[in-house]
Amino acid sequence: MIRFFLFLLPWLIASAATAQPATLPFRDFTVAADGSGDFRTISEAIHALPMYTYERVVIFIKKGIYHEKIRLEQDHITLLGEDRDSTVIAYSQLREDWEANKDAIGPAVINIAGDDIILDNLTVWNTQPKEGPHAFTLYGTGTRTILQRCRLLSKGADTVSLWNYKQGMYYHSDCEFEGGVDFVCPRGWCYITNSRFFETQTTAAIWHAGGFEQGQKMVIRSSYFNGVPGFHLGRHHYEAQFFLLDCRFSENMADKPIYRVSYPDQPARNRPYFWGDRRYFHNAHKEGTPFSWLENNLDTSGLSPETITAAWTFDGQWDPESRTPPQLLSWQLHEQDIILHFSEPLSIRGIPVLTTPDGLALRFAEGNGRDTLRFHSSQPLHRTHFTAKQLTLTEGQIIASKASVQEKPLPSHLKLN
Repeated sequence: MIRFFLFLLPWLIASAATAQPATLPFRDFTVAADGSGDFRTISEAIHALPMYTYERVVIFIKKGIYHEKIRLEQDHITLLGEDRDSTVIAYSQLREDWEANKDAIGPAVINIAGDDIILDNLTVWNTQPKEGPHAFTLYGTGTRTILQRCRLLSKGADTVSLWNYKQGMYYHSDCEFEGGVDFVCPRGWCYITNSRFFETQTTAAIWHAGGFEQGQKMVIRSSYFNGVPGFHLGRHHYEAQFFLLDCRFSENMADKPIYRVSYPDQPARNRPYFWGDRRYFHNAHKEGTPFSWLENNLDTSGLSPETITAAWTFDGQWDPESRTPPQLLSWQLHEQDIILHFSEPLSIRGIPVLTTPDGLALRFAEGNGRDTLRFHSSQPLHRTHFTAKQLTLTEGQIIASKASVQEKPLPSHLKLN
């Protein structure tokens, strides 16, 4: 255990200045182990949620060590820590122990079954002490999962296992990952930026499976890889596609390129491999002796570094870095109501009020979590109220529900088409 913390100490010192988000967003519930919040445990807060959460719910977790294993089945949940290094969710769980005696929570410390989940500014730690066996810190089957400003730690294999192999899309930024074999191992699409990896064994750090669609890929930008002397960078069993741009590598990394695992003596175990080796590097910096296989070869893919963005990674299906607010597509009047149709589902905070240029107040009536909202007036509505083609949001807040790096609220002035 002491050696484990010695590994982490340089990271904690280097990252202390950036451990907190610049501003804390809205909070629906507060969890505090000392009883100063709405709940003492994260599990209690999750159990208090309805069966379906169509709108975004933010659970703010105060500093403390929370010894619990949790499951997120609802969509649009944000777990927001007060301090990345001091808000810790810790639990000891070996995958083999869970498989021998399965519970309904899952095999990891945090188990994600919902979509549009965000973990922000906290530490999640699988505290089981063995080096090597599968010990998930995070296991997920949802899509559009965001990890930002997080530390995800394990001594075992498969620390971060997001395994929706059909639709899985994952975005990670400003994170620290630690573990044994394949400790960051996404299936589907994954974009990681400005993060640190630490391999505790002389095995592969990253792994990817992208055999369901040819466009599935793992992109890592502006990140640093370190580990015990002789650690390997990566491997794969299935079809896979790796892009590593502007990354730095410790002198401890072995001179072993990312490789495919095959079984010459047991061909039945080999996975189909139609698309060939797809491992691309750009602007790699290796400490100590350079390796030829890290040399620039991105041009062989026909791509430029500027092309490789988060939106490109997810083949245009999702852009978690976009700051464009939801767009109003159309509107219609119905007696005392105005019905607004938007480009994506929205979440309501407070009781929003829209005001017309002539001072008429339109109060939110229904549609939380939908892409269509209804606002009600105290008097019948006519087109003459909307000749200026603009409404002003004077109370409450309306934000996009889909997971994004920054919240995307509607502007205070809403233009009508």
